[in-house]
Amino acid sequence: MILDKVLILSVSAGEGHMRAAAAIKQEILQRNPRAVVTILDTFRYASPLIEKMVLGTYMEVIKMSPVIYGYFYRQAEKEKPFSGFAKHEFNRIINKLAAPKLISLIEQMGPQAIVCTHPFPLGILTDLRRREKCSVPIIAAITDFTVHPFWLFDEVDCYLVAAQSLVKAFTDHGIAVTKIEATGIPIDPDFSSSKDKLILRRQWQMDPELPAVLIMGGGLGMGPLEEVVKDLAASHLPCQLMVVCGKNEQLRNKLSKAHLPGRVHILGYINNIQELMAACDIMIGKAGGLSSSEAMASGLPMFITNPIPGQEERNAEFLENAGAARLVRDSKDLIQQIKNYLKLPAWQTSMREAAIRIGSPRSAAAAVDVIQKLVEERNEIEAFQ
Repeated sequence: MILDKVLILSVSAGEGHMRAAAAIKQEILQRNPRAVVTILDTFRYASPLIEKMVLGTYMEVIKMSPVIYGYFYRQAEKEKPFSGFAKHEFNRIINKLAAPKLISLIEQMGPQAIVCTHPFPLGILTDLRRREKCSVPIIAAITDFTVHPFWLFDEVDCYLVAAQSLVKAFTDHGIAVTKIEATGIPIDPDFSSSKDKLILRRQWQMDPELPAVLIMGGGLGMGPLEEVVKDLAASHLPCQLMVVCGKNEQLRNKLSKAHLPGRVHILGYINNIQELMAACDIMIGKAGGLSSSEAMASGLPMFITNPIPGQEERNAEFLENAGAARLVRDSKDLIQQIKNYLKLPAWQTSMREAAIRIGSPRSAAAAVDVIQKLVEERNEIEAFQ
């Protein structure tokens, strides 16, 4: 059976959730170019008021008060009474504002399955399931190396999780093991194709002999990138720096005019990050779920700077415990760790092998396999009714 109608619900908080949705869509279309795969920026579609109220507040808290965000994240993680109430009330308000338009879309489209790459629309869908307004399989594609109660609903048919070692964490929260599939976080299918490192280095005008350090701050270019780049360039370590500023044009212009010593390439937002990752040897950046997953799929060890309190801290803990990443305290610590890493081939091999073990370059394909299986099972059940 071929998938031909799939609805993917996400939210444009950062870029990772929408990139995971795009990866699933790309994989479906590779298998069936005629498929109708709709990605919905849920709040923007359902209500501009919700988008402004919820996402505006959410992003501002992360940017301006990450400590406060981290506190509420951890409270919800522990399922404190207040956090349980907050989850219930949040979903009640969101459902009231967004559900009518979403019901209409589902009825018109008639999708075979609905995938959520963000927990907020998942709450809407599960409420529709309880009200018998959504009978198709509901799949939650978790976009971090952790589990959080905001993702958890009894009505979800399947959870796609980042790694096999996380399955127990989900069952500890009461999710049946039969509902959990360790597919990896969905990333661009092109990460699974083989690449020639030497050819890619020529294309990026890199020195083929020098170790290449990829420095990223996420799609929005957030984090202490400027300080990291300037300090590393001034350290004169035997490496070249590939700096991705994302959509932060102000930072890109500032770094481009800084006359940094050594081989430093300043880049803006790029669409072929899989090629740049394949050309590099290590990565310095934040611990976003998608960027971390892409690095692991590329066998790229990470040195993590300034993770946002909450899910990025949990991602950093997971990757560090697996041996594929190191959390650094400050710029001085980073330079010392990179210096040691470049001197120790055994450490390089150990971290690279750990990254490869965690990496799921075929995660999008694995996710689509699960979606297709759920749709086939539902069709078989309906055939016997």
